[in-house]
Amino acid sequence: MNTATPFNEAGGDRKALSVDEHGEGRLDAWLARELAPDFSRSRIKALIEAGAVTVNALTVTEAKRKVQPGDEIAVVLPEPEDPEPMGEDIPLSILYEDSDLIVVDKQAGLVVHPGAGNWTGTLVNALIHHCGASLSGIGGVRRPGIVHRLDKETSGVMVVAKNDHAHRHLADQFADHGLTGPLERAYKAFVWGQPAILNGTIDAPLGRSRDRTRRAVRTDDGDDVRHAVTHYTVLERYGAREDGTSDATLVECRLETGRTHQIRVHMAHISHPLLGDPEYGGAFRTKANRLPDAVRAVVNAFPRQALHAYLLKIEHPVTGETLRFEAPLPADMEDLRTALAQV
Repeated sequence: MNTATPFNEAGGDRKALSVDEHGEGRLDAWLARELAPDFSRSRIKALIEAGAVTVNALTVTEAKRKVQPGDEIAVVLPEPEDPEPMGEDIPLSILYEDSDLIVVDKQAGLVVHPGAGNWTGTLVNALIHHCGASLSGIGGVRRPGIVHRLDKETSGVMVVAKNDHAHRHLADQFADHGLTGPLERAYKAFVWGQPAILNGTIDAPLGRSRDRTRRAVRTDDGDDVRHAVTHYTVLERYGAREDGTSDATLVECRLETGRTHQIRVHMAHISHPLLGDPEYGGAFRTKANRLPDAVRAVVNAFPRQALHAYLLKIEHPVTGETLRFEAPLPADMEDLRTALAQV
């Protein structure tokens, strides 16, 4: 297998790859693994559809084509458009920092790392400015020190590694999902309605939706489908009625797995999407019409999915000490909570 980086080859615009004896799956997925982290799967799919990929010297334009051992694949690569991120003086809410790691309370609206459409103004840019050259490089140029992510509009606790040893140790903890170590991740979310089961588990596999950016519960055996489990507990009810229903609830969600958009998709799957979620809860926005005028105004003006990563527990990668961090609800979610309490 050719393991050279895409931009180190002669000419810098073509990469040749061979599928080894273990190669399998969709062409776009296979290429995404081979070309990571320089090209996302969505960008690779666009290259395939544009006729920039050949398999055994024949142009292929279907991303779903299956690769076979022995296939010879060539990709005409565009010039890289992701420059090395530079430090930017972006305020950080730092919960803890030492020579091995830094823990921050990420504000809503902040993208974690540079990518298409967000080459600047990210958490990585802020961390480079704050930490300088101490960040781990194992995550790649665009993701130095990043071992887990939060969506742009999700606020809350994140840990970032400052050296390669810490990065590997923390990455192993997140990959283990707390099965053998102290790792815990818990979120608070405001959702529409009230789950019938106040302490429940959602065990539903997730994969890409048809539009390729969203996620969906999937029951097929596609190569992008992953096991996903969320445990939730109802903490507060708003507009509670005698029949056991409510207008909205505050829930705590604990992750047994960590998939993209997991909480948002899982809560929508049980018909209780997050307030303010434009991707998975848009169909529920009319429920705000049942609320008193003042409350409805606050709910309708809420600009994001009402999700906050309030708790993170990890093992320190050097000392072995168990560290626990909590971040209170940000001001916008506290305002939402105050408004809902009036129902």
